[in-house]
Amino acid sequence: MTTSTHFPSAPAKGPRLLLARLADTATWLTPHSLLALVNRVAIAGIFWMSARTKVEGWFTISDSAYALFRDEYKLPVLPPELAAQMATAAEHLFPVLLVLGLFTRLSALALLGMTLTIQLFVYPDAWPTHLSWAGLMLYLVGRGAGNVSLDRAFGVR
Repeated sequence: MTTSTHFPSAPAKGPRLLLARLADTATWLTPHSLLALVNRVAIAGIFWMSARTKVEGWFTISDSAYALFRDEYKLPVLPPELAAQMATAAEHLFPVLLVLGLFTRLSALALLGMTLTIQLFVYPDAWPTHLSWAGLMLYLVGRGAGNVSLDRAFGVR
């Protein structure tokens, strides 16, 4: 036999009514589409800026980027040259897709994977930063791009 306890809520009045109205107003002022757009642009900005430090001109991977992957990042399994090329391409492609709101869930998931790799193998002490990035990306993976996106225009969930 299962017992379920249900506590009916009393009608809000006084300070509870004020807090309920403030909560309703905050909910109305922050719809999913706005949150998704802000998250998309925020994460895109972080990774785009990182990508631009790895190239010279439009898209020539710099010697310093290769040195960074060879000497500091030292990822397991992947050769540093391949890792530098993959990371640079991903940090350019996925932010553009996020800003456009195209393949948003996939793009956020790819950058979440990159963030996990950075956290585990490169900068394990930077978990507060990576956790904040993960929170933004998990929202996008779970909820999608919102109305202001090419995903919505093309009928992609």
